[in-house]
Amino acid sequence: MTLHVDNLTLARGGVPVLTGVSLTVEPGQALILRGPNGAGKTTLLRTITGLQPPLSGQITGAEDQIAYAGHADGLKATLSVRENLMFWAQVFGRTDITAALDAYALHPLADRLAGTLSAGQKRRLGLARLLVTGRPIWILDEPTVSLDKDAVAQFAAAVRAHLGQGGSALMATHIDLGLEADVLDLTPFRAHASARAGASDEAFL
Repeated sequence: MTLHVDNLTLARGGVPVLTGVSLTVEPGQALILRGPNGAGKTTLLRTITGLQPPLSGQITGAEDQIAYAGHADGLKATLSVRENLMFWAQVFGRTDITAALDAYALHPLADRLAGTLSAGQKRRLGLARLLVTGRPIWILDEPTVSLDKDAVAQFAAAVRAHLGQGGSALMATHIDLGLEADVLDLTPFRAHASARAGASDEAFL
């Protein structure tokens, strides 16, 4: 499934942040978003996933195809690692969590409550959820936060395997993951200051 974003204009809190964004992510491709803090990377990813509407433009190819990993790990603290993965697998009509446990070396933690895990372990579990969704398009917002060097390597290997199976990945990260990936700098798409100023007045009406 190919993801197309055409001439998207986005706002955060009613204030335009990006305008005229177009991109395409093909099966087997990884695309990395770059830009300074506040450039609109998270806003773009949330818009593509359907968590907020664009001001204008079109998104095609995303319907029921996306698995999203944002800043929150999406875990249930009172469930074990195994139970968390089973929960998410069942949400997506699946039952096998073996690949997810393998990819992030979670077998030794399988019976631990998610609420007792370290920040890095929680992040590994949060990313492992992607592997039980069966969704071909992964949308990832700073996925390596809290990960140590070994866990970053595990994540990169998981993405590489996903791409090799015909999946795709769109991610915001400043970390070199050693992947063959295209890079899109969002700086040229930032909304002009005059547009931001005009909209900020309307946001509080």
